[in-house]
Amino acid sequence: MNKTYRVGLIAAAVILATGLMLGGCNQQNAAGPPPLPEVAVVTIGPKPVTLTTELPGRTAAYLIAEVRPQVSGIIQKRLFTEGADVRSGQVLFQIDPALYQASLARSEAQLTTLQLKEKRLKELLSDKAVSQQDYDDTSAALKSVQAEVQAARINLKYTTITAPISGRIGKSSITVGALVTAHQPVALATIQQMNPMYVDVTQSTTDILRLQRQLAKGQIDQNGKNQKKVELLLVDGSMYPLKGNLQFRDVSVDPTTGSVVLRIVFPNPRGILLPGMYVRTVVQEGIQKNAIMVPQQAVSRDSKGNPKTLIVDTEGKVQQRQLTLERAVGNDWLVLSGLQAGERVIVEGILKVKPGMTVKAVPFSQSGKTSEKKQDAVPAAKAN
Repeated sequence: MNKTYRVGLIAAAVILATGLMLGGCNQQNAAGPPPLPEVAVVTIGPKPVTLTTELPGRTAAYLIAEVRPQVSGIIQKRLFTEGADVRSGQVLFQIDPALYQASLARSEAQLTTLQLKEKRLKELLSDKAVSQQDYDDTSAALKSVQAEVQAARINLKYTTITAPISGRIGKSSITVGALVTAHQPVALATIQQMNPMYVDVTQSTTDILRLQRQLAKGQIDQNGKNQKKVELLLVDGSMYPLKGNLQFRDVSVDPTTGSVVLRIVFPNPRGILLPGMYVRTVVQEGIQKNAIMVPQQAVSRDSKGNPKTLIVDTEGKVQQRQLTLERAVGNDWLVLSGLQAGERVIVEGILKVKPGMTVKAVPFSQSGKTSEKKQDAVPAAKAN
């Protein structure tokens, strides 16, 4: 191969490579610039939000009665089943009544004698046959014996121990044949009424003062009759099917915890709630009518832990906003400052954009898929 032929081949290769490069550039120019990054946004708008707070507490029986003897004696019978439901007035224990029956009979005999004596003296007194003093002494003795008879009847009645309230009775602390004494410190049994049921929860005074300030400033409104409705979470995390009513807030502050007790009444027809259970309650604080809410997934934190979010402005550019958050409400954050109504917050695509970039904004749907409607595909710069 001669030198002239070789030079010709090289020149032809250079021309071909140059042509290919020019053709590629022309194709790239014809395709236009790369597409804008696409982000899903939600438009912020004020809306009413019911604010709640979760407070821990424990259940307590609606009524509690400790059964104690009012007279002394030997237990003859126990007439109930431990752990069963009893009704008010039902006989629970029987104390040996023999001693009290004898006492009543003796008092009644003395009463009969004195009644007859008082009647005779009254007739003689009208004839001046006895002194007034004799009659007065007999009359006083009669009244004393009448009181003794009444007391003996009461004591005899107390030998039959009945349930003071309806409810569920616990275990018996004594057995048949045991000696009991009047008003002894140890209860024979305890009855608890568990429908309805109390739930006592604690709330810090800090939260109470914050709530009072918000109400005074008009930031939140009372929710009418629903304000006192309370939901209940059981220890396994399940929701109790029935709602309770807030009965009262204690007027005293516990100096050791700086909190007050709230008492809530819950219906308990199926006996699901038992005394002493640990529960959590969801108590309504009020309604904030113009709340600014932002999805939690749209909020991130800077290196100092301060919350921030990204928005798309009217020109289609990404801007960063520093936020002040109050609390989580469901899957959203309640925003105190940093966002205004009408601004579009980026929910999806945050990692592929940064402040200052021009992006294409499409509406975000709760299903996690962006809408494909024609009107949603307009450039972000032209969106309202």
